Amino acid sequence: MNELKNKAIEILNANWRDGFSIPCEKLYPFQWNWDSGFIAIGFAHFDMPKAEEEISTLLDAQWGNGFIPHIVFHTETDTYFPGPDYFCSELHTDASKKYKTSGITQPPVLGFVLAEILRISTDKKATLKFIEGVIDKVYDNHNYFYTKRDPQNEGLVYIYHNWESGTDNSPMWDDIIHNMDSPDYEFERRDTTHVDASQRPSKREYDHYLHILEIAKEHNYSDEKIAELSPFLVQDPLFNSMLTKSNESLIELYTLIGGNANKIKQLETWQEKAIKSFNNKLFDEELGAYIHYDLRNERKIKHISSSSFTPLFANIPSKERAEKLVQTLMSRFGNENQYLCASFDPESELYKPKKYWRGPVWINLNWILYNGLVQYGFKDISKRVKDDTVELIAKNGFYEYFDARKEVSKGGYGGINFSWTASLLLDLLNKK
Repeated sequence: MNELKNKAIEILNANWRDGFSIPCEKLYPFQWNWDSGFIAIGFAHFDMPKAEEEISTLLDAQWGNGFIPHIVFHTETDTYFPGPDYFCSELHTDASKKYKTSGITQPPVLGFVLAEILRISTDKKATLKFIEGVIDKVYDNHNYFYTKRDPQNEGLVYIYHNWESGTDNSPMWDDIIHNMDSPDYEFERRDTTHVDASQRPSKREYDHYLHILEIAKEHNYSDEKIAELSPFLVQDPLFNSMLTKSNESLIELYTLIGGNANKIKQLETWQEKAIKSFNNKLFDEELGAYIHYDLRNERKIKHISSSSFTPLFANIPSKERAEKLVQTLMSRFGNENQYLCASFDPESELYKPKKYWRGPVWINLNWILYNGLVQYGFKDISKRVKDDTVELIAKNGFYEYFDARKEVSKGGYGGINFSWTASLLLDLLNKK
């Protein structure tokens, strides 16, 4: 295990730039939002100043309305599409004046990331001082979501682009995406020059992705206009679980810091509403899992993915419901020929074990699942998730994502020497 730990540290240091990390060389040359959060957890184990700087640099690009973009373009390079000249984030009056950024976001992980680095810290006083200096920015991000992305005041926020989910080309989005009347755009992709094109979204899928962005740009990234006009408005259990878990963490951290009664009260209000709506609206009894909700068309999206189990991490289900959820996990995702946990239902005809978010195992979702299972006392299954994660990386290397089929001799795909794979493995290996 020491060899794996040392390799993880080597990768994190190699992917460090001046004040931030990239996910991996060539394929992802900028700073990504939720990547940075997960990366900070790994750095906290051996280099707390870098963990703190990772978070500070990301927050430095926060927009005036509390929005945190999914990409911060710190450097000039044409090796990634869509880049800053496509996003034109400056169209929004609150956009960062200091950095070029994207105009979409990613799952809000920073609240619980701050709690994680405090847990890991060997100097709690110094880490609390750092947290005190950044926590209000994270609160402002939550305030943005609940005031701008919750039109029905349910405590569930929407995403307006599949990239905001973090699970970019999941089959979850197929019906919405394929029913869009998108133009045939001319553009030059860069991802397929670095990795196998068969494992990535198609050109036509990219047309749809760009079409959603074009609508947002046409209206200067106005949240009100996006809520009115975007063909893609989805309440995603993964995204909302990250927000709910981060609410919980902010309440704990503000309580430790003291003197923030109003913010704690507001967080508790959001939290209570979110958990109630999660269980009333997003749990599907027939499937035995939390599902996505198409807010634009007011309908359930009846598929199961690794996202369906993330509410465990946010302490959302009752113990009885958690039991049912774990039964679904093991019956559909946990057979002896599969590593836990495939990103999409292996029993579905839409499952593709090599294709990005359409089936492979992702280490960040495994880390979330592991911690959720631990919280509910599922010791044997959490151990299997951890063991499967370690085995996948030991067998294949520090890839972006992995084949869930155990019979595949070499099943690492996407970017190599991937930062959050290294970071979260390091954290898992440091947990008993």
